Amino acid sequence: MEQTLNKNDLHLERATLGGGCFWCLEAVYQQISGVRSVVSGYAGGTRPNPTYEAVCAGVSGHAEIVDILFDPQVVTFRDLLEIFFEIHDPTTLNYQGNDHGTQYRSVIFTHSDEQTQIAHEVVKELEESGIYSNPVVTQIDSAPTIYPAEEYHQNYFQRHPNQGYCMAVVAPKSAKFKSLIAPQCS
Repeated sequence: MEQTLNKNDLHLERATLGGGCFWCLEAVYQQISGVRSVVSGYAGGTRPNPTYEAVCAGVSGHAEIVDILFDPQVVTFRDLLEIFFEIHDPTTLNYQGNDHGTQYRSVIFTHSDEQTQIAHEVVKELEESGIYSNPVVTQIDSAPTIYPAEEYHQNYFQRHPNQGYCMAVVAPKSAKFKSLIAPQCS
């Protein structure tokens, strides 16, 4: 499930974000106009070819991420980041809700100098806005090697909407996006 571009997709850009469980982020970003594909995966660790078990055990150092291909003429990188900061808590170090561990850290892996600049601008704007009472702890790093997660993790919420975690955690984030954010994006 490697993210590759064909000659018709050369105008697409890539965004790689981690903010808790990848199922949550995937479910939201799949709804956005201009997003061509979303692949759940792992990035930012030390072991090559990590498995879900190694990532969850915290021994690989990877974060659960989503790797997004998007059309910047329809949705911008800044738009994707603004959504990112609405659907997770960027002030909690290494956890989101009941998910604890470095694999759930808030991180933006950038693919260009322009993305790095935009990411720093958005974080600065958030901090200056006073929206959060605690500091934003989102890491901003250059994109490392990105490993797609196992096939059974892909499109997880679409395939398992009645699974317990999906009903309790993923569905509310998806519904929040639909009710609060999606109308602003149209």
